[in-house]
Amino acid sequence: MKRTTADIIHEYGPFPGVDAVHGVTYDGRQVWFASGDRLHALDPASGKTQGAIDVTANAGTAFDGHYLFQLGGDCIQKIEPQSGRVVATLPAPGGDGCNAGLTWAEGSLWLGRYQDRKILQLDPQTGEVLRTIDSNRFVTGVTWVDGELWHGTWEGDESELRHIDPRTGEVLATIEMPPGTGVSGLESDGRERFYCGGGDSGKVRAVLRPK
Repeated sequence: MKRTTADIIHEYGPFPGVDAVHGVTYDGRQVWFASGDRLHALDPASGKTQGAIDVTANAGTAFDGHYLFQLGGDCIQKIEPQSGRVVATLPAPGGDGCNAGLTWAEGSLWLGRYQDRKILQLDPQTGEVLRTIDSNRFVTGVTWVDGELWHGTWEGDESELRHIDPRTGEVLATIEMPPGTGVSGLESDGRERFYCGGGDSGKVRAVLRPK
């Protein structure tokens, strides 16, 4: 297993009126991050927010190329980003507040079950669980990049980004965050960086993806 130390190449925030950052996603231009009762658009070039959508946003966030998906309580909300309109809702697995990360890949939603230490593949139309992947650590954010499955973990003062085998759950590589630097949400930009939600720090961090 390959272990590296996180190369944090940029920190965004804290932002006015934002107490915590939960889920994060990337639409190819803007980073979207969830702050509890709003979904904020962040320009990563300037570091400035570009508006927000009023919606329950207390966990993972995803983008499928057209719509945003946002965990809010016991449901997943499908949101039109231009208008902020919720166009559909899906039941969230468990209904127990244990859902954390969310991402879109290969035509499916992928959801992190925090204390269950699992990643679920969901049907984006019905919310049906299609597949379960086990991890041996708490799962926060989830992302796919170049066919690789990565997830964030945060236990106590320790946090990592972990590349795992989607078939077996075996850990293939880890990126260790500095002590006290939590990862509450995770998304790849599809190229050289990961965007990480920073929990109660109120920050979004960009971490260099190892080659």
